[in-house]
Amino acid sequence: MLPSRAARRPVIARRRAALPALLLSAGLVLSACGGSSTTEGDDAHSSGGGHDHAAQAPAVVQGPEDTYAGFDLAEPYRRPTFSLTDTTGAPFDFRTQTAGKPTLLFFGYTNCPDVCPTTMADVAVALRTVDPEIAEQVQVVFVSTDPAVDTPEVLGEYLGRFDGDLPNRFIGLTGSQEDVVTAQLAAGVPQAEDDGRMHSTLLLLYGTDDEARVAFDTANDFRDIASDLELVVGS
Repeated sequence: MLPSRAARRPVIARRRAALPALLLSAGLVLSACGGSSTTEGDDAHSSGGGHDHAAQAPAVVQGPEDTYAGFDLAEPYRRPTFSLTDTTGAPFDFRTQTAGKPTLLFFGYTNCPDVCPTTMADVAVALRTVDPEIAEQVQVVFVSTDPAVDTPEVLGEYLGRFDGDLPNRFIGLTGSQEDVVTAQLAAGVPQAEDDGRMHSTLLLLYGTDDEARVAFDTANDFRDIASDLELVVGS
């Protein structure tokens, strides 16, 4: 049974006014699964100088305009480059193999008791909610922050609980701890701590132009994801 939302933050208004970046630094939020979330630093700010955020500060969301039901990113994030291993044991180059495809990217681990299964369930319900022509275009990628436990086989079994009747199976990725850290840095999310059990809650949505302009966290639900998939994919 999926966990209750009682422990999650209240769902925000679908079309809320833009809030200051300091209040919406979703990329800086690390969630201790089964515990409370913490935010690092009050001096968070958007990194400048282009859109490639590898090895820079994590994503900062600030809505110059309130376009999306999720968090409007202050500047688009480029689809990152990293290579890991998929659930078949084959190498998977994220940027090359998802290029030009609407892609949802999330970092978590299979033994997570709350945030990860709830996020994956929200994604699955959103994909069942939107027009099938939209769902057919979307790729979902789940990167393990606990690669010591999350083997390709474990990831495959876990993700199969969510994607069984969807047109595209979810892609699970794992690898060495060093490679997982590299992937997090490339994506612009903070490095997971406590053997991967304290990890970012950020769910990034990349469009066909290979840039992410919107992200989601635990304040969002499947309705927000579905709404923004229609905007990003259906446009």
